[in-house]
Amino acid sequence: MTGGREQWMPYRSGIPRGVYGQMRASDADREQIADALKGAYVEGRLTKDELDTRLDQTYSARTYADLGALTADLPATRPPVPVTHRTPPAAQSTNSLAIASFCCGLMPFGFTAILAIIFGHRARGQIRRTGQRGDRLAVAGLMLGWLAVTFFVALLLVALVAFAGGMHGMIH
Repeated sequence: MTGGREQWMPYRSGIPRGVYGQMRASDADREQIADALKGAYVEGRLTKDELDTRLDQTYSARTYADLGALTADLPATRPPVPVTHRTPPAAQSTNSLAIASFCCGLMPFGFTAILAIIFGHRARGQIRRTGQRGDRLAVAGLMLGWLAVTFFVALLLVALVAFAGGMHGMIH
């Protein structure tokens, strides 16, 4: 295993070595080879014309054998290892301000409603920047917060009207 395509082909027990060369390559595999070829160009191992030709071949390659042929004459090149199983992506975290906004929105107190609104707006900004989860929680916290503030203002207006009516009755 000193040269040629066999140099980069990995071995997995139970699967014959030649089988890997026939396996289909993915877009991520092609990108990995393209990056290796660009690195070889930067190191002076390939001319610009050779790079362009090999990149065209890389993006049209169908199998690992096709990709291996493009890097077989380059040292320390590691073409992709076929993936035999997929691992799920890491779970994204939920924005903590979104959770705080929702929790504050559930509490029917004036001050917590204001906190729900503040936390909700800040959470949505962070979620847009970071891609975290929790946008629906932040929106729910905002809605509950504004609903509580609206209810409090309406209650205050009713109390003022009742107080003004009582004062009007005292004067007459």
